Amino acid sequence: MNQLVFFENNRVVTDSLTVAEAFGKEHKHVVRDIEVQISKLHEAKEHEFVKSNFGLEIFKAKNNKEAKKYLLTEEAFTLVAMSYTTPEAMKMKVRFIEEFKRMRAELEKQKQPFKLPTTYKEALLQLVEQVEKNEQLQLQNAQKDQIIKELQPKATYYDLVLQNKSLLSISKIAKDYGMSARKLNKLLHELGVQYKQGDCWLLYAKYQDKGYTQSKTHAIDSEISKMHTYWTQKGRLFIYETLKNKLGILPLIERDDGYANVQHR
Repeated sequence: MNQLVFFENNRVVTDSLTVAEAFGKEHKHVVRDIEVQISKLHEAKEHEFVKSNFGLEIFKAKNNKEAKKYLLTEEAFTLVAMSYTTPEAMKMKVRFIEEFKRMRAELEKQKQPFKLPTTYKEALLQLVEQVEKNEQLQLQNAQKDQIIKELQPKATYYDLVLQNKSLLSISKIAKDYGMSARKLNKLLHELGVQYKQGDCWLLYAKYQDKGYTQSKTHAIDSEISKMHTYWTQKGRLFIYETLKNKLGILPLIERDDGYANVQHR
């Protein structure tokens, strides 16, 4: 799912496409719900509210035909989503509200004028803060690149079936070889398969669109989340072929050293 809210013309907004995806509704039904609210607001002579909080845009749909969508401020979103009352919808509304709040705070930070340091200590602190922001931005961009390329491989039915089977953490795959996740990650790094950015392992670009991994973002709290990379069954086979052909390392079940009864997970 794309970002729930975003900046548009120096305001924090969402749009009808995002709302439709988030609440599992058809876009045309969300547009209908929006236009019902707009009609009621006009009947109540709240023309200025409509002008300030709803924005009509035209875009090209998947069928290459022009279609309309609406930009929504938090106030407009609240009115439209008021009728979405299932437990799942309530959870999603809370997520939207939290995102509006977080993005408003981010916008306020951006509006604050840059303060020139007056002491060496202040200058050093600003430098450290900027370096940390740059590192975080690089990590986020690298993670986004991996997620985008992971979503691309849909060439065959075979690939699709593989990607829909259970996902595995690197620690579970490592157990197939009687080693730790740290050791397996290190081997895959040495073989040029992946690299570490911050505390997250990411595939090198030439492997990102092969369907070997899927990334999931886990919320730590309302403002912080962390991405984890999981391996598909196709990726598991890739690791098997890579370790066998390049390092001669076999899983325990294929070794002639007393592990014949070990079962695949």
